[in-house]
Amino acid sequence: MRPPKTELLIILGALTAFAPLSIDMYLPAFPQMEVALGASTDAIQRTLAAFFLGFALGQASYGPVADRFGRKPPLYFGLCLYILASIGCALATSAEVLTVLRFVQAVGACSGMVIARAMVRDLFEPKDAARAYSSLMLVTGLAPIMAPVIGGIVLLWAGWATIFWLLAGYAVLALAAVHFRLPESHPADPSRPLAFGRAVTDYARIIVDRRYMGYAAGGGLGMAGMFAYIAGSPFVFIDLHGVSAQHYGWLFGLNAIGFVAAAQVNGRLLPAGRHEQAMRVAMLVQGAAAIVLITSAATGWGGLAGLVGPIFVYVATLGFIMPNAAALAMAPYGRNAGVASALLGTLQFSLAAVASALVGMLHNGTALPMAGVVAAFGLAGLAINRLLVRPAAQA
Repeated sequence: MRPPKTELLIILGALTAFAPLSIDMYLPAFPQMEVALGASTDAIQRTLAAFFLGFALGQASYGPVADRFGRKPPLYFGLCLYILASIGCALATSAEVLTVLRFVQAVGACSGMVIARAMVRDLFEPKDAARAYSSLMLVTGLAPIMAPVIGGIVLLWAGWATIFWLLAGYAVLALAAVHFRLPESHPADPSRPLAFGRAVTDYARIIVDRRYMGYAAGGGLGMAGMFAYIAGSPFVFIDLHGVSAQHYGWLFGLNAIGFVAAAQVNGRLLPAGRHEQAMRVAMLVQGAAAIVLITSAATGWGGLAGLVGPIFVYVATLGFIMPNAAALAMAPYGRNAGVASALLGTLQFSLAAVASALVGMLHNGTALPMAGVVAAFGLAGLAINRLLVRPAAQA
């Protein structure tokens, strides 16, 4: 018996929330971790880039496996791996060990995002998929609102390692929900061979789809800009502008509120058939916000507010861009929904890994590296979408 739709979406949202929880909860602890582990700012930022890289590469393997063996077995593996890696992160004694374990943690975490998106494709008609993705955004959007706040509160009473113990506990609860309440939406398909050549063929067929890449890469570049902000914001807000770890969490949560509100407007209020138009308008607004952001960082105009304002607008536009880009990219793929979902996540988090690494590499004691990378990726997403989608639509 299938659980009610609301319960189903909450469970799927909890699975996709592994990424924002794992990324955002430990951000306020960056300065403390530098001291505790005897590491530089760049070394701690690399633990974030390692997570993005693991998240990107791990997704490529989950897609074919989920299409062949069903959705739940890969989830069991991924959640167990996440639990073990989280415990290892809590016990790490150096930035180097933590970086490796964060990579492994991400490989486990990405199972939730890949399979949750594929299950939406399994369980909802294409015309309802954008609304379902927006509902997931509501659940997962609570994670970046609360995660840095929780992280900041934890730091008042305990050390940074406690954050990773909490993440391990969250994964145990998710594992129980998957086992007892989540139905299998795609039974194992013995007729579908699990072979490297077949996987490469499936991925290649999707990669050459101009519209898919226009949505996936266009939206992914904009999302990577947000992760550049995530990587650079602890230094910019806490070290450069003197914001406390606790206030940083609330400031970070403000941006997430804008993202969630936009995602809900997208899912509940937009007329049917207008989602692509909304995504295109949001990309234009995002590009304008990116230009304002880099101008403020370069000139010092507005101080902290001159950075927070355009960042808020930039992140909020992703509430329109990401669910629509995912729905439009995934719509033509039914039997290959797992592969299409995995490729979507691999592209997004590969770009996120590059963006966050660039922020660390370009670190110069100012807000300009963060703002410059955010702006560059946001404007590139707009350009890629216009270049790939419109010609295909006219063909």
